[in-house]
Amino acid sequence: MVNESSTDSRTGSPTDSQTGTAKGGRRATIWEVAKVAGVSHQTVSRYLRNDAKMRPETVARVRQAVEELDYRPNLTARSMRTRRSGRVAVLLPAVATYGPPQILSGVMEVAHEHGYTVEAFSVEGSLADRFERVRELADSGQVEGVLALAPLPPGSGGRFPERAAIVVSADYDDKFRGVGELADGSPVEDLVVRLAELGHRRFLHVTGALDYASARGRRDVFVATVERLGLGPAQVIESDWSAEGAREAVLALPERDHPTAVIAASDIGAAGVVLAARERGWTIPGDLSVTGWDNNLLGAYLEPTLTTVRVDHRKLGRAAMARLVETLQPGTAARGSDPASDGPLNTIIWRGSTGPPPTT
Repeated sequence: MVNESSTDSRTGSPTDSQTGTAKGGRRATIWEVAKVAGVSHQTVSRYLRNDAKMRPETVARVRQAVEELDYRPNLTARSMRTRRSGRVAVLLPAVATYGPPQILSGVMEVAHEHGYTVEAFSVEGSLADRFERVRELADSGQVEGVLALAPLPPGSGGRFPERAAIVVSADYDDKFRGVGELADGSPVEDLVVRLAELGHRRFLHVTGALDYASARGRRDVFVATVERLGLGPAQVIESDWSAEGAREAVLALPERDHPTAVIAASDIGAAGVVLAARERGWTIPGDLSVTGWDNNLLGAYLEPTLTTVRVDHRKLGRAAMARLVETLQPGTAARGSDPASDGPLNTIIWRGSTGPPPTT
């Protein structure tokens, strides 16, 4: 901690940026606390830092003086001088989705590992609105860094001499749809290959809304894999992530020579596939194997349990906060910055909804 006091250049008398509230409404100063406790103001500073080397009787005297004067350190003013507040801010997407809470848990883990507390916030409006709020925070002196999990204008990130560092994590687009690693559809290839090894030859993919890069990525990998394996032409039905859209897609399938394996773009869609199959008298996985995506918690409790793709949003959060830590502490190799440090982003969980195709 830096020196708690400064000197008024006009009077030569001390002024204090760490103040509390004294009786009568006036804010108490650190020197008044020191006077009441019978110690120096440096000793009061040590008390405020929770210095473990202080003698218990001294701690008790300072504590009593702090309580008597209702003294409260002005951390904002001090951090504006030092740029060291021990706090970072995280800008979250304003639209609630499954991913951001999981990402935030990873963010907080890395922040706490490196001694930072986290304040999360979200801002409605345009890119410019969000950047204006981020810039206000960066200039306030209240935080050392800002991690934006929502998009900001290009060139917004960096370390600035007169403000907090800003790091932008490119995991969502301007409408908070997953991009980058979140749009990686490569696990679909493993799903199709494994089901083909079990004997499946007729596949269907029920997409998510195709204005999402993630939905397009899963569709494109499905088509490429089916054609590479000589199982084409690939059958694709466009849907919208909903259970009802996927249900209608399966209800519209022909009775003869229908697909024996459905790759749904989400677990919600997979639930609609399962419902439609049962309405048609098909068993899962006897007549139809079904896979989803997202590892929705309910998938492990369905009958049969749902084969799915687990996306480690926590890993994304850890990697994003590691980048901010490395910006704030150059030379620090924050745990989580290595893409392989916490395992793969996407993992297939094979469960009871998949098996060999029907024998007849």
